[in-house]
Amino acid sequence: MNRNSLPRGDRGQALVESAISIVLLLTMVFAVIAGGFMLYTYHYLSYAARIASRYAMVRGSACDHSNGMPDCPNVTSTQIQSYVTSVPYAGIDPTLTTVTVTWPKGTDNPGDTVNVVVQYPFPLSVPFIPSSTINLHSTSQVVISQ
Repeated sequence: MNRNSLPRGDRGQALVESAISIVLLLTMVFAVIAGGFMLYTYHYLSYAARIASRYAMVRGSACDHSNGMPDCPNVTSTQIQSYVTSVPYAGIDPTLTTVTVTWPKGTDNPGDTVNVVVQYPFPLSVPFIPSSTINLHSTSQVVISQ
């Protein structure tokens, strides 16, 4: 088939269709990659909430600091926040992580609960889609053991 056998208006049709298809395909690929990063960040948040609640769980009012456990007894929200931000996690900026600790009964006695909420602003960036920030969060609640 020679070039002159195509109708005059159809000569660039394949090029335009290929360009549109490649743009859509690459956008979907980058969206899947961004979704993977978002799941990675959520995994970090759930891990951070778990370690923060465990940190608070063993540092209640009955904790004995003589066994070498720091911040014992009566751990504070600030101490838990600094503990969580000191744990390294690749690709996550710990300074943007917000840790909120509450004791529903107002005390940290054994048998009471402690709630930890960890939040992180995830920057969502996909080509051809406006950039935005999604606030991800995870919660952990445990019973204080000592």
